[in-house]
Amino acid sequence: MRTRLAIHIHAFLERIFPERRLFLRSDSDTRFIRLRPATQLIAFSGAGLVIAWSIVATAILVMDSIGSGNFREQAKRDQETYQLRLNEISGERDMRSAEAVAAQERFSAALEQISIMQSQLLESETRRRELETGIEVIQSTLRRTMKQRDEARVALADAQTEGQNGAAPGAQDLNNAGVDALALALAETAKERDDVFAEAQAALARAEEMKLELKLLEEKNEQIFTQLEDAMTVSVEPLEKMFSQAGLSTKSLLEEVRRGYNGQGGPLTPLSISTSGGVLDPNAARANGLLNDLDRLNMYRIAAETVPFANPVKSAVRFTSGFGMRWGRMHNGSDFAGPHGTPIYTTADGVVTHAGWSSGYGRLIKIKHAHGIETRYAHLAKIRVNVGQRVSRGERIGDMGNSGRSTGTHLHYEVRINGKAVNPMNFIKAARDVF
Repeated sequence: MRTRLAIHIHAFLERIFPERRLFLRSDSDTRFIRLRPATQLIAFSGAGLVIAWSIVATAILVMDSIGSGNFREQAKRDQETYQLRLNEISGERDMRSAEAVAAQERFSAALEQISIMQSQLLESETRRRELETGIEVIQSTLRRTMKQRDEARVALADAQTEGQNGAAPGAQDLNNAGVDALALALAETAKERDDVFAEAQAALARAEEMKLELKLLEEKNEQIFTQLEDAMTVSVEPLEKMFSQAGLSTKSLLEEVRRGYNGQGGPLTPLSISTSGGVLDPNAARANGLLNDLDRLNMYRIAAETVPFANPVKSAVRFTSGFGMRWGRMHNGSDFAGPHGTPIYTTADGVVTHAGWSSGYGRLIKIKHAHGIETRYAHLAKIRVNVGQRVSRGERIGDMGNSGRSTGTHLHYEVRINGKAVNPMNFIKAARDVF
């Protein structure tokens, strides 16, 4: 069976690849090489494989070249898109910065307006008290005059009654003289009564004028109170929202600021105006409420200076990593990548507790703030502060670098509250619409 199959295969190959002879002739003899069908098949197959491999390799190279061109174009487009996005972000940052400056100016103007309104309010309150005192004096004088008039009328009626009843013959002249003296006294009393009545009428007219003036002052006070209360609402509520979004308790913050700044005196001393009954009138109560709001606003301002709401980098940088799990480990801060030597600024008032090398952090700065808050600035190229130095928000403390365990030039920024790391972006985002 195999022999027959081999004979058929050989016959088939003989038809396709007939036996050939390759003659090799020299000067002395002639030789030939017999090319059997199997040999020709092997040679043809090898040549075919080489040609096929060449075609495939060429096609791969052509496709790779085309793909590389597309990748380069895509990379170029991505780079242009990224550059455009960076320009947009830079423009937006500049716009936000301008808005923050404008908001700060509006805030300062509002504080100045509040101070002016407070002075006007105190002046109007003093004027109101003077008017009330004047009205009370006029009313007391009027009551005393009316009492004297009534007494004079009673005395005149008694005298007339005695004169009609008559007297003893020997005392007739004396009675006449007494009647004349009494008539003269009554005339003088009547004149005094008329004068007092005229003064009372003038006092009543003056009282009406003073009531009208007092009403105008009350309307003016109401307008001032309304403007002050609106200004307090616009100024205080964004600050409360900012602290709440940062995860801080406004009550504990105000208590801590109040303990640290507990001196008294000056224009913000609580106002206390009481009536004879010892109860505050509505205006005095509203004034006390506004002064309490002003005091609260001032404490919020002090607290805002000691809480890290600012951005540690003011130059154009790239946000490369956020707070949370990364590569199976907890990343306790936020990373900002930028050029080597980019200025780094402190985000709140505080005291430097560490300024030097620290293991994986590289060159590290630790700043202790109020309310148990600490900020860390790592992987720096240069440190510009010393331990124990007191720094203010926005003060330059170092330069961005690549020290410690770092894959490139960037700033690793941390915020810790009572030793526990929290997301720094919560503070930066919370203050975006305030500062």
